[in-house]
Amino acid sequence: ALETLKMFEKKDSRVKSAAATNLSFLYYLENELAQATNYADLAVNSDRYNPAALTNKGNTVFANGDYEKAAEFYKEALRNDSSCTEALYNLGLTYKKLNRIDEALDCFLKLHAILRNSAQVLHQIANIYEIMEDPNQAIEWLLQLISAVPTDPHVLSKLGKLYDNEGDKSQAFHYYYESYRYFPSNIEVIEWLGAYYID
Repeated sequence: ALETLKMFEKKDSRVKSAAATNLSFLYYLENELAQATNYADLAVNSDRYNPAALTNKGNTVFANGDYEKAAEFYKEALRNDSSCTEALYNLGLTYKKLNRIDEALDCFLKLHAILRNSAQVLHQIANIYEIMEDPNQAIEWLLQLISAVPTDPHVLSKLGKLYDNEGDKSQAFHYYYESYRYFPSNIEVIEWLGAYYID
């Protein structure tokens, strides 16, 4: 893939930008940040209005820990294409890193309106409500998440934990037991179920 894309580097700016965008993403996936950054810069310089190039540039900046600057690239990508879901998702993650929780929630709620059944988006919303110490909302969103991915043992045990914290032992047992059914080697879940049976 890298070899094929490198053949397009000499073409006109739009083709060059598209090829560099893909090269940047491939290097990013391989955790070669220096190369990913080089191609992200080339893609942006070839076409400043390419939202995927701007998102990739944001990703490389994010990976280097400069979250404020990453947010700027994601916002610029969204100004060029308001339906760029990758930029919106990554902007939400960036706001989470910056502890700007309300703004992160706003990003993920907008994404939820676009991608109704995205497990990743539902998970992020539930997690933000947990951070905001709103267990009822967190449970609501996790229940939606379970309807999208009914066999995820991590989500099931998270629901068990939240119900347990709320004092609802029967619901906690139900979700912990379901989690155990799908993944019987989670020690935390086994401990909880053991203590429940002793009680």
